[in-house]
Amino acid sequence: MNTFLNSPFFGLTLSFGVYILCKFLNTKINLALLNPLLLTTIIIIAILTVFHIPLESYNVGGNIISAFLAPATTVLAYSIYRQIALLKKNFVPIAIGCLAGSITSMSSTFLLCKAFGIDSTLTASMIPKSVTTPIAMEVSSSLSGIPSITVAVVVVTGILGSMVCPILIKLLRIKNKVATGVAIGTCSHAVGTSKAIELGEIEGAMSGIAIGVSGIITVIIALFL
Repeated sequence: MNTFLNSPFFGLTLSFGVYILCKFLNTKINLALLNPLLLTTIIIIAILTVFHIPLESYNVGGNIISAFLAPATTVLAYSIYRQIALLKKNFVPIAIGCLAGSITSMSSTFLLCKAFGIDSTLTASMIPKSVTTPIAMEVSSSLSGIPSITVAVVVVTGILGSMVCPILIKLLRIKNKVATGVAIGTCSHAVGTSKAIELGEIEGAMSGIAIGVSGIITVIIALFL
């Protein structure tokens, strides 16, 4: 049993098995709160906790899945290439949207942390919550934050974004596909972009662009903090 727990097959089997189950439930019930990524995360944490399984054992296989994050994000370049004409046409609005989104995300996080009396270290850890994980970790470190906390906050932000964004789009009756994609990518990085791709190719491409642009903007802003 211990051999299996310490092998890559444990983390891979648990991750894929739980995700497939959660995806099935989401398809059948079709409720935004039953987001497969969110449910999978909660269930895996519960299983590891209840059965006292070390995180290191899970990560032997879990890290293999994490290794595909960068290549999967890179694949977005193809959809961006297909929408290059649209990108050129809307370059200024996209850049302004990413700038506004990045400033709003960072400033609102800072102000809320101050309002609730959260110390400076945790505040620094949460400020880059809306950009992709590698960038967020570097920004957190430069601000004397705790990268491990930053990773957790980034994941939660992405999952919540993928859940809430479709609801807000319908509620606010947003019809512009470029605006939709930029908003999702700026506030909820790669996880949100996976939802944007489901909404449409234009939304997915614009969201992919927003990940990179908002990441650069966040790094620049962090230099002055």
